[in-house]
Amino acid sequence: MAFERELEVARRIARQAGELALAHRARGVRAEAKSDLSPVTAADRDCERLISRILEEDFPADGLVGEEGAVKPARSGRRWIIDPIDGTRDYIRHTPTWSVLIALEAREQVEVGVCYLVEQDEMYFAVRGGGAYMNDRAIHVSGISSPAQAVLCVNSLNMAGKMPFADRLLEWMRQFWSVRSFGGCQDAMLLASGRADAWFEPVASAWDLAPLKVIIEEAGGVFFNFDGASSIHGGNGVACVPGLEAELRRFVVG
Repeated sequence: MAFERELEVARRIARQAGELALAHRARGVRAEAKSDLSPVTAADRDCERLISRILEEDFPADGLVGEEGAVKPARSGRRWIIDPIDGTRDYIRHTPTWSVLIALEAREQVEVGVCYLVEQDEMYFAVRGGGAYMNDRAIHVSGISSPAQAVLCVNSLNMAGKMPFADRLLEWMRQFWSVRSFGGCQDAMLLASGRADAWFEPVASAWDLAPLKVIIEEAGGVFFNFDGASSIHGGNGVACVPGLEAELRRFVVG
């Protein structure tokens, strides 16, 4: 399988970073506020250093970029994209919906993605063209095609008023069977594993989206941005099962 070694290393590092994060929290963590007022801890920084160090040792020609400032130019045309603790607020408050996110981008496309929900011990991963898995079990999105039977996940509801379709959102959501908001990585993996059917992420960086996008797509789902493109660099994301794609594109893109 293509990228087999890269996937094996990414999964191993994600588990190590998760163990390090748990060890930090057992000793007690204190959050600081970044410039965008999001929290950061010593655990975020130490986990990113751990991930970066091992990736540099194993793939020295690859570049990398991380949420906490890690950056290295690529000589290989490939770049690792890292979010050491996605969901730091949840991590701090012992809510088990945070994860370690690691992805490999090559030729401007994400080829490998790992999302490790540490406290649930659920390791989601995918290689482009190779399907999606959770703890070595193949996963697939649901076959639901009616909003009345579908679970919609909308992240950052506190920012709903800033969404381009804010004035239509509440009325549109009424048609869904249920609306939930657990958090980006959690909701995305519920979609990928057939337990939710659509997901909105109104504000996101590349490290938030990179592994989630390839896992969802390899599980049979669809990913696009609010403008209709399909990029991890678009600043936002929408993902859904194929049976709901037309409805979501009609509402989001117009």
